[in-house]
Amino acid sequence: MARRENRFQQGEKDDINSKLIAINRVTKVVKGGKTMRFSALIVAGDGQGRLGLGMGKAAEVSEAIKKATAIAKRNMISISTVGTTIPHEVIGVFGKGKVIMMPAEEGTGVIAGGPVRAVLEVVGIKDIRTKSIGTNNPINCVKATIDALKQLRTVEQVAALRGKTVEEILG
Repeated sequence: MARRENRFQQGEKDDINSKLIAINRVTKVVKGGKTMRFSALIVAGDGQGRLGLGMGKAAEVSEAIKKATAIAKRNMISISTVGTTIPHEVIGVFGKGKVIMMPAEEGTGVIAGGPVRAVLEVVGIKDIRTKSIGTNNPINCVKATIDALKQLRTVEQVAALRGKTVEEILG
């Protein structure tokens, strides 16, 4: 842990960029009245296939964002990509939110809306088509998108799981 702190103290910059997706004002009713806090939802990624999601809550917006960013950087996962797109079509579900992702040819761009677009941009996917079905709640959309990205497998990974060669899988 000390080594990691020293790296940041020496001025080395981490190449992780984060995007703020949503800020919610939450209220708790207590005996003395209502206490207001803020909840922030952030996705962080390195643009090379790594992605993290963080949710932080604090009395001030800036503190909530800092907490969420730290949590997102701590909970990074790796995503399988093929060039600038995804290897195959996939459907991610979380709650009533459903996100369908389809690979696209180079030059297509990111065809996605709102929270789904933010997740795909930080992970580094440049060409993809998506459709969000069901709820448009940002938290559910982001978690459904991450669920879909976790399901992705490259041909090499599938071949290794089945104990076959890539040529046998592709036919």
